[in-house]
Amino acid sequence: MSDRIYIIGVGMIKFGKYLDRTIKQLTGEALQRVLKDCDLGIKDIEAAWFSNTGWGMSGFQHCIRGQVALSAHGLDKIPITNVENACASASTALHSGWTAIKAGLYDCVLAIGAEKVYNENRAMMMQGFLAGTDVEVTGRMIEEWKKQQQAKAPKPESADQDKKKGGHSVFMDFYAFGAREHMKKYGTTQRQLAVIAAKAHNNSTLNPLAQYTFPQTVEQVLQDYVVAYPLTRGMCSPVGDGAAAAILCSEKFLKQHPSQRAVLIRASVLKSGSWAENDISERASCAAYEMAGLGPKDIDLAEVHDATAFGELYQTEKLGFCPEGEGGPLAESGATALDGRIPVNPSGGLISRGHPVGASGLAQVYELVTQLRREAGRRQVAKAQIALAENGGGTIGVGEAAMCVHIFEKA
Repeated sequence: MSDRIYIIGVGMIKFGKYLDRTIKQLTGEALQRVLKDCDLGIKDIEAAWFSNTGWGMSGFQHCIRGQVALSAHGLDKIPITNVENACASASTALHSGWTAIKAGLYDCVLAIGAEKVYNENRAMMMQGFLAGTDVEVTGRMIEEWKKQQQAKAPKPESADQDKKKGGHSVFMDFYAFGAREHMKKYGTTQRQLAVIAAKAHNNSTLNPLAQYTFPQTVEQVLQDYVVAYPLTRGMCSPVGDGAAAAILCSEKFLKQHPSQRAVLIRASVLKSGSWAENDISERASCAAYEMAGLGPKDIDLAEVHDATAFGELYQTEKLGFCPEGEGGPLAESGATALDGRIPVNPSGGLISRGHPVGASGLAQVYELVTQLRREAGRRQVAKAQIALAENGGGTIGVGEAAMCVHIFEKA
């Protein structure tokens, strides 16, 4: 049994739209990068967890995805486990590898995620997001909503205008509903959401691996078209493709392969949601803080699941970085900026770094490890010693269906 588990290597490709590349190719590049990062070879890897959510829907590769993607690059024969946990898939892969080392089964394992979300058939692409919900319940809700819209006057926007705007995933409607409720209860403003989004876009200009690398002002975010009020396009994560990976090891392995760049995993927690109560963020973060022997005030920086700007606002409250209802003022004060009290999403987050679902959680890990190593360049957080990653996936009731929270420390 290993008490101290480390991340010894990380790798990530630039997120973007790769219509001409396959999952196998994206996986191979991330694998090559993570091995190069820690100067290890394929033979050092004792087991692997492969994260992917959509290959079955887009390419009919429903089964043995990890075996197919990894064996194409010479990684075979070892135990390979396929992980699918909606947007939390990649962080679940990391947690699974951590659990196996913790149990004493292995000393060096791989967590890797690859995803191709972008498709020229936009309707099919957006429909794929429904798989992250209880499709039976969601289907009934959509049909009821359509009936309500047909009965209202004036009639909904024309199909031509909806096509022009490009449509959006059902999750944007979920986030928009949450944002509106938060605004009613706490006085949160659309401008505060725009502050969060502009921060994400501006951080990503310093991240060469981000999907978006252009700056945005608060006014530009507010003036973008409305996806689902109060969320404008600039407040929502883009669709895209990508791959990311991490290699975890035991203390025994680290002694045999010394590295000054290893990062200690202080906590690794996976929780599931509930129809009865939306408390998954509190349960996951409290368990992680307890495991690490730390509290919210000990965290120097964080990567949180900001599929929309409201996602970041909501999680900064639930993770204890500010009191309930004060996520908007926290962001507006500059506290979550790169030079603030608790920098959040220095990578640009899902909003701007991108959100290839099966790779997003490991992209968060890549960013935090890079920060703790002091290798983040112009986006380097000055006092990066303890870092937290929160990655949620899917929806059960009005909360996430799955969530991982990890806490890391500069070794």
